[in-house]
Amino acid sequence: MAKIRFGERSIALPRSRALRITLGVVLVLAGALGGWLPILGFWMVPLGLIVLSVDIPAVRRWRRKTTVALLSWWRGRKDKRARAHMAVADKRPDKPRLRDSRSVP
Repeated sequence: MAKIRFGERSIALPRSRALRITLGVVLVLAGALGGWLPILGFWMVPLGLIVLSVDIPAVRRWRRKTTVALLSWWRGRKDKRARAHMAVADKRPDKPRLRDSRSVP
């Protein structure tokens, strides 16, 4: 049975190849044509492409390339934020030391 995984969750797809392709095409078209509607939206286009990627190799290659690009962008973004946070932490002045009352005249 075909499944789509989103992290640790998985969604089962219909067993029929024709039904999966029909579902993917309907999602893409509904998202493209009805994207301005509140419930139908542009979110349906990538979901339809993901469903189509189960059966169509060209869409599968596109999905894999997109996934790799998004993950590398995300990891680079996280690393850049961590480096920026470390740089800010290094530039913070140390807390002034409190004087011992015995050393004050």
